[in-house]
Amino acid sequence: MYKKASLSLIFVILLLISYSIFIGTVDFRSYFFPLLHSPTDTPSLCAPSSPLRVYMYDLPRRFNVGMLNRRSPVETPVTALVWPPWPKNSGLKRQHSVEFWMMGSLLYEGDGAEEREAVRVSDPEMADAFFVPFFSSLSFNSHGHNMTDPDTEIDRQLQIDLLKLLRQSKYWQRSGGRDHVIPMTHPNAFRFLREQVNASIQIVVDFGRYPRIMSNLSKDVVAPYVHVVDSFKIDDTPDPFESRTTLLFFRGRTYRKDEGIVRVKLAKILSGYDDVHYERSIATDENIKLSSKGMRSSKFCLNPAGDTPSSCRLFDAIVSHCVPVIISDQIELPFENEIDYSQFSIFFSFKEALEPGYMVNQLRKFPKERWIEMWKRLKDISHHYEFQYPPKKEDAVNMLWRQVKHKLPGVKLAVHRSRRLKVPDWWRRR
Repeated sequence: MYKKASLSLIFVILLLISYSIFIGTVDFRSYFFPLLHSPTDTPSLCAPSSPLRVYMYDLPRRFNVGMLNRRSPVETPVTALVWPPWPKNSGLKRQHSVEFWMMGSLLYEGDGAEEREAVRVSDPEMADAFFVPFFSSLSFNSHGHNMTDPDTEIDRQLQIDLLKLLRQSKYWQRSGGRDHVIPMTHPNAFRFLREQVNASIQIVVDFGRYPRIMSNLSKDVVAPYVHVVDSFKIDDTPDPFESRTTLLFFRGRTYRKDEGIVRVKLAKILSGYDDVHYERSIATDENIKLSSKGMRSSKFCLNPAGDTPSSCRLFDAIVSHCVPVIISDQIELPFENEIDYSQFSIFFSFKEALEPGYMVNQLRKFPKERWIEMWKRLKDISHHYEFQYPPKKEDAVNMLWRQVKHKLPGVKLAVHRSRRLKVPDWWRRR
């Protein structure tokens, strides 16, 4: 009796195993013949995702590169064949040129060998996102830099004309502009009508000038400033810690607004130290060269807030491989979902930085081994802060497009909900 029961149980087990093999739920090949296991059976964690498909509006040149040569009467949209270089000796205008490099990356046709995070599509129906090639920062710098200058009217009129064009687009109407990307890296960019493009994905350097309802991390992308000093390409000193004789370096404007008032206070606190260089300066071509030389010969570079929480100086320090010392209680940093700034930067609160002697003492006793680790990390990540044409893999503009791609699921959620909700903010009224 027991013998028959055992045979019946074995028969059932063999039947189940045979059936599992037949339908593919059990694969004994992977156990007994591991070399026969196909690598395609398991998806690669490093498999590259498809590039973002971006439709770029064909705007007349007065909205973008026409500002680089205001004497030119040409108004037809710019193409890759006539894409101009960024002008040399442009001074601080360069720090707000993110819009230029993003537009160039979409125009560049390439040879197919490079890996790009975004490609231009000619059919808007195929687009994941829409790029608005309006150089809003350059427009302010060119037409309204003095705020009361009569040319300010040109900047305002460009914004009016642009919104008129966008509102005629069925793709702007379809999403309310939510899937449209607009660079606004100067704190005064698009200042006349900015509230009318609140829903768009804005490329900003921080959120210091505008309220949360206008700019925030949930929909916008934080970009690095374009560095104005030359990158330190050959930095292979055997002992970089000892060769950099200045402990802490700062060279720049000391009279700033809002959080930037800390710079005046720091000038007093940091005076009298032989190994600290703190100098008031304006950004001329010669002074930019002196700043570059000073950063390359310093262990730490001071980065206090400017008129807004961020400053171009941080990215000058990164490409100079000078460990940034960041003083800002409200700063937001670019690519922070991918890059850990604590691996190559030191942070002090306003309170800590303004305590006499505290910051200098902390830096003086900073371990050499830890500093060298940070220096090596700076060399490893500095390519992420390079804006260039043609674009290169994982450079700044490709990193920005990747950040835009991360925002799109939230954009789709907002668009879909807006199409069916009668009271969009009902949850706030509970």
